[in-house]
Amino acid sequence: MSRPPRAREKVLDAFESILLEEGERAATLEAVARRAGVSKGGLLYHFGSRDALDAGLVDRLRLLAADDMAALHDAPEGPIWYYIATSAHVGGPFDRAISAVGRLAHGGNALARGALAELRDAWADAIRPHVRDEAALELVLLLSDGLYVNSALLNDVPSPVPTGEALEALIRLVEGATRA
Repeated sequence: MSRPPRAREKVLDAFESILLEEGERAATLEAVARRAGVSKGGLLYHFGSRDALDAGLVDRLRLLAADDMAALHDAPEGPIWYYIATSAHVGGPFDRAISAVGRLAHGGNALARGALAELRDAWADAIRPHVRDEAALELVLLLSDGLYVNSALLNDVPSPVPTGEALEALIRLVEGATRA
């Protein structure tokens, strides 16, 4: 697949940043164009409406999710280990896209809600063959959610989540309790 034009990416970066820093209401087309350093006409060339801009961000999330899913399937330690271990990594492009789309979903955006539900379903489908039952699957998913939320919300608190050997011990415990 060819790479999207740089101006289009700058607009999406600006939209994502405004959503994360100031919230959905502040993410007007004018504010996004200003932050991206393009004219409103330039923004509208790539995204003809706010709905199109929302859809562009959801598309970005889906592309990043596909990359993450490939990494999950290829992880030498296995999908459970990968999924839990990467749940404490916040701030990267995939995490930013999840959080920005989450802001849209919190505002009632059905497309964003659907994309996040699809993402969770895809993770569940990838992990399901490696756990013994649905309760074990929920344990893995909810533990991951907890690590993610604590990493994101408490990132300025010393050691909000286990790292290093402590995280590895937690993952081994969960794997032992959930394996098929």
